[in-house]
Amino acid sequence: MAIKNFKAPTTKEEKDYTDKIFVSKYMTTKLITFKADQSVLEVMELLIKNKISGGPVVNDNNQLLGIISEGDCMKQIAESGYYNVPMNDVKVEDHMVKDVETITSGMSIFDVASLFYKSKRKRFPVVDNGELVGQISRRDVLKAALALKDI
Repeated sequence: MAIKNFKAPTTKEEKDYTDKIFVSKYMTTKLITFKADQSVLEVMELLIKNKISGGPVVNDNNQLLGIISEGDCMKQIAESGYYNVPMNDVKVEDHMVKDVETITSGMSIFDVASLFYKSKRKRFPVVDNGELVGQISRRDVLKAALALKDI
């Protein structure tokens, strides 16, 4: 796949191409989100029910607080078994990852592909003006690459 020059588009065809290279075109916007005060047990049920491996934790203003994943839940299961502590009162805020790398919807798919390549992450939350607006996964970037090959 050839990469075109990223100067300002001069023709309609070039503009159509540049409009299609941004995260906003390929990100998922209908997300299952969690609250910091939710129980980890409830999160586990929702992960299984919705066949997802994790999700963003947001406040009432849709600002990203962290990410909770299957791995975080596994850690809680192991700790509960080891210390013989019931999981009923364990909250998301105690087990979510709080230091989350985010991207913006205006980033290019090529830059995001590079971030995925350099990190072990499977998805990035998309945050614009402090608000969670979506999420992009490795699979979304692959779909974008396939869509761009014909342009």
